[in-house]
Amino acid sequence: MFKKIAFIPISFLIMSMFLIGCSNTEESVNSSNESSDTIKVFTTIFPLEDFTKKIGGEHVSVTSVFPAGADAHTYEPSTKQMVEMANGDLFIYTGIGLEGFAEKAHETLENENVKILKAGENLDLLSHNHEHAHEEEEHANEEEHAHEDEHAHEDEHAHEEEQVNEEENHHHDHDKDPHVWLDPILAEQVAENIKNTLIELKPDAQEDFEKNFQALVEQFHSLDAEMNAIVEKAERKEIVVSHAAYGYWEERYGIEQISISGLSPTEEPSQKELAHIIEKAQEYNIKYVIFENNVSSNVANIVQSELNAEALTLHNLESITEEQMEEGKDYFDIMKENIETLKKALNVRNS
Repeated sequence: MFKKIAFIPISFLIMSMFLIGCSNTEESVNSSNESSDTIKVFTTIFPLEDFTKKIGGEHVSVTSVFPAGADAHTYEPSTKQMVEMANGDLFIYTGIGLEGFAEKAHETLENENVKILKAGENLDLLSHNHEHAHEEEEHANEEEHAHEDEHAHEDEHAHEEEQVNEEENHHHDHDKDPHVWLDPILAEQVAENIKNTLIELKPDAQEDFEKNFQALVEQFHSLDAEMNAIVEKAERKEIVVSHAAYGYWEERYGIEQISISGLSPTEEPSQKELAHIIEKAQEYNIKYVIFENNVSSNVANIVQSELNAEALTLHNLESITEEQMEEGKDYFDIMKENIETLKKALNVRNS
């Protein structure tokens, strides 16, 4: 719509395009000729794609760079995708530490005159501290080690290096929680950021964008009310989840997540943390372990086995399955599926 660029080498991610040739680039540029009046948008996680389509309507052409079932924490786009994105008008990502590749691609795409929206910017993010017991264990080990090796400077130095490495390995423990879209009220703010950016790019369509956004707002508020009602009827508040994606449900609705992995599914617990998680779940007499549609976890399987628990599935909405895609399910459809899972996990009785 707003620009056409000739092929220009794009930084570190697509320098290899020279080895492949320019055919893919020409194909991408030609494919963007859908309408001179259409905003060509690329997004990351599914809610950004869904909200942009709903708000933009006929004024946008929206493509997610994520394939079905992708893990937003680890996914890397192909060279061809990067070239296509560079020929778009707008790239939308959360901008709050979720999509590793996007931070690297931001400057590159900006240099190609692509408008960038960090849709999660300016939101009040939660800090996450994965399993306080892990910190207590580390502090106890530090004190014991310092006492035993009080006069052994070489050992102290080695220990300091080990602690630095461990802190690097677990630096995500204190990261901000990026899973804001699971909270309908914060999702509304994300959608509003998208609306405002679309208005910047196409001000003559502002009336349409505002109208479409208001329809979304009503759905967000309805979903929020349903979430509140479910938790109010719950016989318990604790859930065991494969990774710590549900902190905003804790904050808004009072659910307590007992997370097996950290903010990223790759942040697996130590043996002592694992024992603590199992002990805590047994204390609450939890009968379910909740997995995610796009994340597999051997550690979560261990916890399920130890608890002799039933497996349930929540959709974190980072990406959708091929089946959901074929069925045309949107953000609200999948969140309502999550509510049904919560009803079971929280032992909500139908009234």
